[in-house]
Amino acid sequence: MKYNYFFLLFFCNLFFAQNKSTDSLKTLGYDKLKNKFYGYYENEDTLKTKKVAEYYLQKAKKEKNNLQIAEGYILVHFNEDFPTALKYIDSLAIITKDVKGNLYPTRTYLMKGNLYFKHDYLKKALDNYVIALQYAKEQKNEKQIAYANINIAYLNSYLGKYEKAAKTFRYYLYNSNNITNETQHNQIRVSLINCYLELNKLDSANILIKEGKASTFTSKSKYSVNQYSYFTGYSYLKQKEYKLAIGELLKAYNFFSSINDNNENYALYSLGKSYDGLNDKAKAVQYFTQLDANVQKTNKTFPQLREVYTYIIDYYKSINDQEKQLYYIDRFLKVDKKLDEQFEYLSTELYQKYDTPNLLEEKERIISSLENRKIILYVSLGLLSIVLLLLSLLYYRSKKIEKKHRKIAHDLIESIEKRSLEIPENKVDIVPLQNAEKVDIEDKVTKTTPEDVTQFILKELKIFETKELFLKKGITSASLAKSIKTNTTYLSEVINTHKGKNFAGYLNDLRIDFALNRLIKDKKFRSYKLSVIAEELGYNNEQAFSLAFKKKTGTTLSIYIKEIEKTNRS
Repeated sequence: MKYNYFFLLFFCNLFFAQNKSTDSLKTLGYDKLKNKFYGYYENEDTLKTKKVAEYYLQKAKKEKNNLQIAEGYILVHFNEDFPTALKYIDSLAIITKDVKGNLYPTRTYLMKGNLYFKHDYLKKALDNYVIALQYAKEQKNEKQIAYANINIAYLNSYLGKYEKAAKTFRYYLYNSNNITNETQHNQIRVSLINCYLELNKLDSANILIKEGKASTFTSKSKYSVNQYSYFTGYSYLKQKEYKLAIGELLKAYNFFSSINDNNENYALYSLGKSYDGLNDKAKAVQYFTQLDANVQKTNKTFPQLREVYTYIIDYYKSINDQEKQLYYIDRFLKVDKKLDEQFEYLSTELYQKYDTPNLLEEKERIISSLENRKIILYVSLGLLSIVLLLLSLLYYRSKKIEKKHRKIAHDLIESIEKRSLEIPENKVDIVPLQNAEKVDIEDKVTKTTPEDVTQFILKELKIFETKELFLKKGITSASLAKSIKTNTTYLSEVINTHKGKNFAGYLNDLRIDFALNRLIKDKKFRSYKLSVIAEELGYNNEQAFSLAFKKKTGTTLSIYIKEIEKTNRS
């Protein structure tokens, strides 16, 4: 669940407090104006927040107070569209350029990172958080170091690195050391709950949900109340209590949709999953299509959308609505491209710009703390160097393997395209692959099958291949032998002798060769999720298909598909 921008504010503002004063603005000082702004903002009173922010900035400019002008820019930018808000943050950077102390420029980069995060520009959000963290460390500002680490933890959570994100959230939840106030503390708890739910640590999540609900009685924040309604519903969903889940999730959805908050989309996703759990596919698709409509309006994405689009595509395929099926395939391809770009960038840059510097920083701390204990120092440095070396080796090894797989896939595509010019379209041809494992066949086979029976079986196998009967699920040597009116002994001997493989190898080769050809020719087939492709090829599950594909081709299905797309674009 993506956190609300209101809470992002608190991880950059060091002066927060609440004030319910009703005095006129002209009688209030900067602190009270700021408190009034946050009170209105929390209650979603946009008109009043704008009025207070504009008056604050006007007052600061009139008094030529640069530090308060900077605060005014921050307040004003919250209710503006993205381009205007970005201009205010840029103005913040200019006005604080010569400000002394350890608050700026760290705070500027944190605010800019939050703004990019709010509008789903996650690459730029990460870059700004990393810069903020560097300045915070240079200025030894523990609070801002904490805020940068917490914001980066949200990006780890987005990537699905819930263990790593949970570690950061758990640390600051229980070791705040006066770094976080009550509102920040609540948001960290919310984020930790989300990680626990995704990790299926439901007992830990439910304890924190109970704590959070108790805290809402004192804060009286409608936003927080509905956040915990969402998490309660999501917890029920994880426990397969679908009807209870729907009741809680609808409360959250009605609230978040009324204020145009992005958490509306997470509620829609969970409602769709709940109705799918009840086997009400039409209702699930209703919520998923509403989710897609929201994504089109805001262009804000999250990784679970892949699952949403494949579900919608499969549904319209099942009711033979080809027009909508094609439409959502196109939507899937657009969203998937954006998710791939974000995921690839964040995965690489988080490691290089955040994880690696932290490892090196840890190394420096070890050196400093063990100056007078040389033996322990050398052991620790050696271990750390080994870890860094192993990480590097693993990284480069994975890249090398990926390159090898891409080369295999590329050669395979070229080979198939070349052969397709020579072989009739409807003929199934088994492509010899150097990387595929060969099935061991006994060198000495006792010939027991009469020649006329052999020719008959070969003729039937030709029909079996041409009519693509090998795509049926649950085919065994016994069922095939029965269908062509022979026995398994004769069938196995003919396949071993004339096909050069056992029955399982023969069946797998036919299916994989069919997949290799169809994936090249059929763009729609390439867009199917793995489980659907496996089912269409006659496999019982996607794991069996993946293993068979890798064993025969020497590469993976995902890389093979990517190479096809790359070839088509070039």
